[in-house]
Amino acid sequence: MAAAVRIGRTRRFAVTLGKVRANHTSALKSQYDAIVIGGGHNGLIAAAYLQKGGLKTAVLERRHVLGGAAVTEEIIPGFHFSRASYLLSLLRPHIYQDLDLKNHGLKVYMRDPHAYTPMLEEGVGGQLPRSLLLGGDLAKNQQEIGKFSQKDAKMFPAFLTHLEKLASAIHPLLDAPPVNIPGVTQGSLRERLAALKSLKPLVKSGMRLGRNIPDFYELITAPILKVLNRWFESEPLRATLATDSVIGAMTSPSSPGSGYVLLHHVMGEVEKEKGAWGYVEGGMGGVSKSIASSARSLGTDIFTEQDVGQILVGQDGCAKGVVLKDGTEVRSKVVLSNATPYVTFRQLTPQDALPEDFITAINQIDYTSPVTKINVAVDKLPNFLAAPNTADGKPGPHHQCSIHLNCESVDVLEAAYREGQRGHPSSRPMLEMTIPSVLDPTLAPPGCHVVSIFTQFTPYWLEGGRAWTDEDREKFANTAFDWIDQYAPGFKKSIVGKDILAPPDLERIFGLTGGNIFHGAMSLDQLYLARPLPCIADYRSPIKGLYLCGSGSHPGGGVMGSAGWNAALTVLRDLRRG
Repeated sequence: MAAAVRIGRTRRFAVTLGKVRANHTSALKSQYDAIVIGGGHNGLIAAAYLQKGGLKTAVLERRHVLGGAAVTEEIIPGFHFSRASYLLSLLRPHIYQDLDLKNHGLKVYMRDPHAYTPMLEEGVGGQLPRSLLLGGDLAKNQQEIGKFSQKDAKMFPAFLTHLEKLASAIHPLLDAPPVNIPGVTQGSLRERLAALKSLKPLVKSGMRLGRNIPDFYELITAPILKVLNRWFESEPLRATLATDSVIGAMTSPSSPGSGYVLLHHVMGEVEKEKGAWGYVEGGMGGVSKSIASSARSLGTDIFTEQDVGQILVGQDGCAKGVVLKDGTEVRSKVVLSNATPYVTFRQLTPQDALPEDFITAINQIDYTSPVTKINVAVDKLPNFLAAPNTADGKPGPHHQCSIHLNCESVDVLEAAYREGQRGHPSSRPMLEMTIPSVLDPTLAPPGCHVVSIFTQFTPYWLEGGRAWTDEDREKFANTAFDWIDQYAPGFKKSIVGKDILAPPDLERIFGLTGGNIFHGAMSLDQLYLARPLPCIADYRSPIKGLYLCGSGSHPGGGVMGSAGWNAALTVLRDLRRG
């Protein structure tokens, strides 16, 4: 019998990987060199590099568990969920090596194949319904694509090569702050010459692109459908690729700029395999646990259940530390916020310390989110009509993939988007389903599995501007389960518990403004020089000594770590200069 685990009533079962109620090395001090607000992966990475740079650093996390959205929680007894973020790929290799994360417990299960799209159709002539299975074997990929189009099968290798060239050209931009426009255009000749160094990553990226610059420009500005239509003719392939162009974004394949979201999702690597995505052992909390372990080994103090109420700003207009909600003051030379820009500047910063036009600009940042995350515990492996389970019950290759449901046609994705735009949760939602327990047995009891369902499109406010109710959550979850049942009959009956996180729940639990998993839309007007705003794209705020270090700053969302790394290096440079 299915047993719903209600939002806000799961705390008594929240046994969490890497949980820390107090730092095991010392009590919270009244003075630090640096304070990091928020123990998400970027905040932990920033803290580790600050500590390596010689600053005594403390991380203050509001929740009972470290990791921000990269957490593992035992919502249902015996079942350990990657409750929000659920896959690893984008973590920058130099951070992985610098912080020695492997020796601090990070283990990743590689997935191959990695994408599975079953068709919702009747089998013909006694055959099974068709499906598309993509992985690391190019010949097998072509064979799979050939079921739908021989022309597309021939084009696919060239498309991958093309996409990899564009993605690899971005890497220099990830590991450095955006170009220092004020520095290059203002100040003394000496200051301008020094600022010219900030152009180096951009020049390097341009040189890597070379004659592909026009293609890169088109990909990041055009609707991804326009690009895919030029390469491919088969619906299942175009729709499967288009899914990565809208994941986490309130956009459709026919919306301008959707191409960049696709590029953002293919530019990572796992264990030196480009474009790969993997499951972290023990869930995504394993990433945060390993980073925290590394940071502690360097001397960082890390605390949970320490809720920051306000950033202290002195009469000189500089950040002086923080005040916790219990009234405790903790002083520091610098403060880094891993919270969203909205939370940082509208909820934590004294408003009279900020210019009015800056506050107006902060209010206009787009945090629109289409995502409802559903975590499900099941007592048996899903059995797909297009790939029936074997008699021995062992998982098939497709079970380890990102399973794309309601994604065999671009028209289906477009229709789901349009419903979400009108304030209605999609009646045929886009579903990305993963079953990490098929590779990681630590997540569920024997014979059982944890299932992550990343769904779109669901608005923050429902029709008429009303808030979500428990009834709305149940109704939408049942819609998703009914669709899964059409692809894998019996799925709904196998559910033993569920955790439904609509956009307002993602905001309330994880501090994700608007429920946006990227700390702000990854649209062209909110990237690079404009992330989150042109005036603070270099991690520095209008308040001296206050910095952003989260995904709301360059280069954006995903468990990447670049924002934390770049912010920490910016702080260290500023302190050296005095």
